Amino acid sequence: MSAENEADEKMLCCASCGKAQRDNITLKKCTACHLVKYCSVKCQKEHRPQHKRECKKRAAELRDEILFNQPVSSHYGDCPICCLPLSIDIKKSILTSCCSKHICEGCNFANQKREFEGKLQRKCPFCRKAVPKTKEEFNKRLMKRVEANDPFAMCQMGTKRYNEGDFKTAFKYWTKAAALGDAVAHYQLSILYHNGQGVEKDEKKQLHHLEEAAIGGDPMARHSLGCLEKEKGRVDKAVKHFIIAAKLGHDKSLESVKNLYKAGYVSKDDVAAALRGHQAAVDATKSPQRDEAAKLAIHPL
Repeated sequence: MSAENEADEKMLCCASCGKAQRDNITLKKCTACHLVKYCSVKCQKEHRPQHKRECKKRAAELRDEILFNQPVSSHYGDCPICCLPLSIDIKKSILTSCCSKHICEGCNFANQKREFEGKLQRKCPFCRKAVPKTKEEFNKRLMKRVEANDPFAMCQMGTKRYNEGDFKTAFKYWTKAAALGDAVAHYQLSILYHNGQGVEKDEKKQLHHLEEAAIGGDPMARHSLGCLEKEKGRVDKAVKHFIIAAKLGHDKSLESVKNLYKAGYVSKDDVAAALRGHQAAVDATKSPQRDEAAKLAIHPL
């Protein structure tokens, strides 16, 4: 019997008792490895000792498939106005308090230019709400977005509390934002677990949140993972992380790829691919409006 047929047979019967799936018997997959099925929790527990090793191996393989998949774009995505990819340099975009949208500096510049020339009231480039005049008004709007379960607003509030030295409250906000899929929040949580700020130091949780942030498209988190793997002597995995981050436009990761090439760990083709990917990612974030805004150093709302 071929390995493929054997695998199919495993999926048709309970791996423990051998019962086949029928109208009155529903088999459920092992959620970790997806290799076998069981007819009950009892059968799953009984089969665990002999399945444990195979399960862990396959689960690790599945995790690596997800972890080392090249994201289409960074965690910032596209500007909702011009629809061009946002730069991974946070200084080149703004996060509005009224609608929690990341707006590129080019669209922010165009909006401010239009308002100045038309002597108009300053408003958000996206939702057109009036720009808050005071810090109190800004914070009130931000909290309103937090109450609406907006992950970007939660993450921003977590950063605000962190900068104030309130690590426990920052942890709460970032945990909520991370649960809603915010990559930046995952990265910030990894820092808390690394430093032991507001929580106990925990390497496993630090690594988990770094991986989740990297999967979400955060090149900084990806670079950190590469550095960790390099320290542990797993240079092959480090190279994969650095190349993925470089293709998202991350400068430090590209330098790491070049250095590892000089040390003989990276092939010439991989370096060339990283260089092309990096340049393509950087070029995709450029536009005449953004270039003009950068020259004039337009300030955020």
